[in-house]
Order: sequence, then C-alpha cells, then structure tokens
Amino acid sequence: MQNRSKLSLILRSRFIPSSPLSLFVVFASLPLPIYFSGLLSGRNNKAASVMRFNSNLASIVEPSISCTTFNILAPIYKRVDSQNQSIRESDYHALWFARNQKILDCLLHERSSVICLQEVWVGNEELVKMYHERLGNAGYTIFQLARTNGRGDGLLTAIHKDYFKLVNYRELLFNDFGDRVAQLLHVKSVIPFPLNGKQDIQQEVLIVNTHLLFPHDSSLSIVRLHQVYKILEYLEAYIKENKLNHMPIILCGDWNGSKRGHVYKFLRSQGFISSYDVAHKYTDSDAHRWVSHRNHRGNICGVDFIWLCNPSNSRKPLRTSWVEAVFSIIKYQLQKASIAEDDAFAFLGANNRSDSLTYPDFCQALQKINLTGIPHGLSFQETKELWVRADLDGNGVFDYEELKKIWNMTMMNQSGNCKESVMGNKKEEGEEEEEAIGLKVNKAVLLPQEAEKGLWPENYSLSDHACLTVQFSPVKMLCS
Repeated sequence: MQNRSKLSLILRSRFIPSSPLSLFVVFASLPLPIYFSGLLSGRNNKAASVMRFNSNLASIVEPSISCTTFNILAPIYKRVDSQNQSIRESDYHALWFARNQKILDCLLHERSSVICLQEVWVGNEELVKMYHERLGNAGYTIFQLARTNGRGDGLLTAIHKDYFKLVNYRELLFNDFGDRVAQLLHVKSVIPFPLNGKQDIQQEVLIVNTHLLFPHDSSLSIVRLHQVYKILEYLEAYIKENKLNHMPIILCGDWNGSKRGHVYKFLRSQGFISSYDVAHKYTDSDAHRWVSHRNHRGNICGVDFIWLCNPSNSRKPLRTSWVEAVFSIIKYQLQKASIAEDDAFAFLGANNRSDSLTYPDFCQALQKINLTGIPHGLSFQETKELWVRADLDGNGVFDYEELKKIWNMTMMNQSGNCKESVMGNKKEEGEEEEEAIGLKVNKAVLLPQEAEKGLWPENYSLSDHACLTVQFSPVKMLCS
C-alpha cells in the first residue's frame, strides 16, 4: 500500500491480562443473565415490555448474546425541507433533541449488551452529553470516536458494565478519501457462563464498529475495499500479536453497500456470514428480501450488517481475497459498459489489435475503467500484484485463455474446517482436533418491521436507517 493509504493507529489502552480461553468477536458477546425485549421475544404489543431472566431462571435458559447496530443519522445530515436541501435538522434544536431522545428510549428498552452507533453528532456537546448521561446511567461504558478532519459526526460504542470489562481500546484512522474511522474494543465477560452444562467459560471479545464510505460513483469501489481490507489486516495482526487462536469474529456497522456489492462478496470470501440472513435462512442472492436504509437519492437497500466468522484454521489468505475482489470490480466495470468476454481485449487494448495485453497495456486498461490515475485508486504495487495474478503463465502477456479464467473466477466463501461439537462425534483417523467456542445465530430483527419485508414506511422518522439487533448463543466447536 502507498503511504497515503496506510492505516493510522492511535492506541489508548487499559490492559488487563487475558484468560487462556479467548473469543474474538467484532461486535458483542454476553454471559447470563440476558435481557430480551419485545424485538427478540415476539412482536405482540402486550409482550413488548422488557423481560429479564434473573439468576433463578438462568439455569434453564440458553446463554445468549445481544448486539445492536444503528446509524442514527446525524442532525447535520438530516434534510428537513425538500424544497431547500441546505436546511438541516441541526438548525432546529427541538427537532434533533426530541428525535435523539426517542432513539435513546428505543436503545435502552432493547438494552443490548453492546450498542454500536454510527453518525453520532460528536461535534455537538449537548447531544454528546445526552448520550453519555443516559447510557451511563443505564450501566454502559461509552467510547466515542470522531471522523477525521472535523467532519462533525463519528462512532459511539457502548458496553454494559454488568457484562464486560475492558481489556484494550484502539482507534483506527483510515486517513483516506471520506475520513472514515473504526473502533476496536477488546473486552472480557464479567461473569463466566456455562457451556453444555460442564464448564464455565469467561469470554474475551473484540468489538469493531465502523461506517464505510458511501459509493457516490464506481471509482470509489477500491476505496471501500481498502477500508475493509485495513480492518481485516489489523485483526490478523492483533490475533498474531496476542497469540489468539480459534475465535469467532463479528463485524458490525453501516457498510454502505448491499448484498450485490463488492464489499459483501469480499467479506463472504473471507468466511463471514450475514447474521440477519442466516437467522432468516436467506441466500446470497436474496438481496431484495430486506432493506435497512433509504438513502438521499430515495433508493432503499440493505446496508447494515452484523457479520459473523466462526473459528477456522482454513480461511482463504486475505491478500488472495483482495486480488479476487479487484478482478471482480474489473469484470463488473466491463459488464456495466456492455462489454462481453469476447470483446474485452478490443475494449481494454484500444489500439492494440492482438488478443493479448502487455503490462503497459494492462496499466492503461485499469486507468480506462477508473481504477488507477485517480485519487485513492490502485497503487503501483497493487497494479503490479494484479498483473502477476493475471499473467498466469508468466510469459509477459495477458492472453485470452488467462482472461477466461479470471472472467469465470468466483469469490468462493471459505467456511473453514470448524463444525459444531456433538456428543458421539468421532475423529477421522489421523485427524487432530481442537475445541473452540463459536457462536450460532438465534434471532435477528430489523425495526421498523416493514424493513424485513423490503419496504420503507413513510411514517418512520427515527433515522434513514433501520435498527438491527441480533441474538447469538455460544457453541462448542471442533477445529481441525
């Protein structure tokens, strides 16, 4: 990566020695007792009050983890006059104050163990104080991070003191186009929870909260991939640095891209699953089944995710997924221009009439489809890496047979070699297995409810995003 795209890392740590058994989750994990609201326990209005399972009931209730992610739409971005787009909610104290009080009412009613918010108006002291006081009084420890260059909004992650204590906190500043950032919290569960009724496990968890750049045009696809790559690259380094093995990872936030996008495919190729889709038994092609955002253009789509990657020894190398993702963008750009596979060389090669491209031709082709020659495009090193991958036989040219292999390449998701442990499971001869703690998806809900049907209600005014809550439970897994 060029220097301009390197990750800036600010470390603010309060370190607590970790336990031998670790879980690595990029969002939330929770021992008993667990709190369920009407969102997760049913939609009957009479049952909407919070049901708290106390210690007397804990022994008969499966241990659970609740996670909430919500882009709350910063008042500095919320338009209030369709005739004058420059007028924002931030100009009207009564409006933004009342709306954010209602948002807090909903969050405190749900009372998830971890809350990740995006587009918090961190530039306004009164709003910040409101969130810190109400969440703090409810037992949450709060971590806040502004976007760089004084953008005005940022991230807020809250962990409940009854369930977690902090091990380490770090801030990631991407220093790229869009001034995006991410939060990482390494936490440990306060109370051990029983696993299969045989042992108590004290979970360690890594929580990540982020908000990716909006894809204003196709040239920003590379920037968005860079942002996800930096997060995953840092996670790999953190795991290695702390000698952590066999851990589930959960990533949460506003990803500003749907299931049809390159970021989605990139994360799937790294073994991540969309928790909401798993809970509802949707496939990768079911992009139309639910939505979570109506953007400033009036389009509705699903962009808010809680990603889960369970322990695995065999995830695809991160750099391999990266290269495949870039080639996927190249293919998409060609298809967008109605260029078929047979005509690709004629389009990419321009004046080159042969059925192959040299490295200079390849560089010009990337510039032609807006992947290089623009701010925050592919670097020289990345372009060279793509060329090495494209020229499969190493003869110095990219020919038609090599193009076909790349054209037909799919970003296969790697689920790894972990499986849920079941009584009576037998090892295959010569197979060595290690036990790990993974997570299974129990339930996932979107509010407003219409979003679960792919609709956006006109009377919904809390945000231009839906609130996503997922419930997990721990499960013993065997990794080979």
